Amino acid sequence: MALIGAPNVGKSTLVNALVGSKVSIVTPKVQTTRTLVRGIAVEGPAQLVLVDTPGIFAPRRRLDRAMVGSAWSGAQDADIVALLLDSRRGIEHDDDMILRGVADIRAARALVLNKVDLVAKPALLALAQTLNERAAFAATFMVSALAGDGVADLKSWFAARVPAGPWLYPEDQIAAAPLRHLAAEITREKLFLRLHQELPYQSTVETEVWKELKDGSVRIEQTIYVERESQRKIVLGKGGQTIRAIGAAARADIAAAIEQPVHLFLFVKVREGWGDDPERYREMGLEFPKE
Repeated sequence: MALIGAPNVGKSTLVNALVGSKVSIVTPKVQTTRTLVRGIAVEGPAQLVLVDTPGIFAPRRRLDRAMVGSAWSGAQDADIVALLLDSRRGIEHDDDMILRGVADIRAARALVLNKVDLVAKPALLALAQTLNERAAFAATFMVSALAGDGVADLKSWFAARVPAGPWLYPEDQIAAAPLRHLAAEITREKLFLRLHQELPYQSTVETEVWKELKDGSVRIEQTIYVERESQRKIVLGKGGQTIRAIGAAARADIAAAIEQPVHLFLFVKVREGWGDDPERYREMGLEFPKE
């Protein structure tokens, strides 16, 4: 089942809440999620594969087009699609575009209004009615992904509607992504949280080395790629203070995610024009738009 919506409506937070663990990174930066992230949850006899998609908006750059294309692809391939909206913002331009696209999706559709704890009930009911008049939703849910309100009901609804079949993943697995990819995403989250205003949108993290050590710990080497030398200096910080803080925060979260001690080594390199490099798109799991 795929969660779709405009940027920063809470899709990643909701996927994490449904899974009960962190599988998708969350930052205030728009378009933090760049490719399809699959979290795995169990509800009774049902295994739910929850697809967190990039935010859908009118793309301007090549990377934008790749991410929006990935989001619609995830929706078209899903058995169930949940459209998530930030109830505080109401229906905005991107939501209008998404609603038109949702009409072409044949899968069962649910409407999920998020952050309902911050909006008066009459306004919520009016918004839900307007949206249901715009598209045929099988059910409407009002949730607070951050607080967890309404999440259990949504999870039960998903479980009751997934197609019958064998489980696709082991019972204790919570994410479909390789661990080295999850580790890179965690470091990118810490990078954005530390440098939200200072760091340009086009930066990325790649796990270059993942080595299991005899003592049960893991040595991980990652490279943070930026497009200019001035950006590299920002990431490093004065005397390397910024990169050390990013590394410490990332190491703690990675160790918790993989349940092993972690030795994390971060490097920062300039790679000009990486946003036009097909290899970087393949590394992120995206199709490279030719135009």
